[in-house]
Amino acid sequence: MIEIIPNWHPVFVHFPIVFVTAAVFLMSIGMSLKTKLWAKECLMFGRWMLWAATIFAGIAAIFGWLAYNSVNHDDAGHLAMTIHRNWALVSLGAMVLLTVLDFRSWQQRKTPTYGFLGLLVAVWLLVVSTAWHGGEAVFRHGLGVMSIPATETTGHAHEHGEGHGDM
Repeated sequence: MIEIIPNWHPVFVHFPIVFVTAAVFLMSIGMSLKTKLWAKECLMFGRWMLWAATIFAGIAAIFGWLAYNSVNHDDAGHLAMTIHRNWALVSLGAMVLLTVLDFRSWQQRKTPTYGFLGLLVAVWLLVVSTAWHGGEAVFRHGLGVMSIPATETTGHAHEHGEGHGDM
C-alpha cells in the first residue's frame, strides 16, 4: 500500500455516510412532493444513493476489517474498535437488507412507502452512530493515525509573527 496511507479504511468511510444522508433527503423530498414533475427523479436518485451507500459501506467494511486486524492499539483502543466494528456490521447488514427490498420494489415499479422511509431513517441513524464510534476510535484513542513528533522543548519553538496571517 502507499506508505502515507497505511490504512485505506478512512478513504472509503465518508461515501456511505454522505450517500445514505442524500438518500434520506432525496426520498423525503420525492415522497412529500409527489405532485411535482421532478419528484420521481428525486425518488430514483435517492434509490441510487442508497444503493451506492451500500456498495461503499461494503468496501469500507472490508478495509475496516483489515484495519481492525492491523492497527496498533491498547486495551481501551481495542474496545473502541470492537464497538465501532459491531455497529458497522449491524449498519451494513441493515443497509444490504434495505437495498435488496428497495431493488425488488424498483423492479416491480413500486413507489417507496412511508414505512420504507422510516426504515431508511433508522438505517441512517445506525450509520451516524457507527461514524460517531469510528470518530471516537480515531480522535479519542488515536487509532490509525501517525503520531506527532516529540518536541525538544516545552511549548513550541517558533515565533508567532510573520506568516501566521497577522495583519
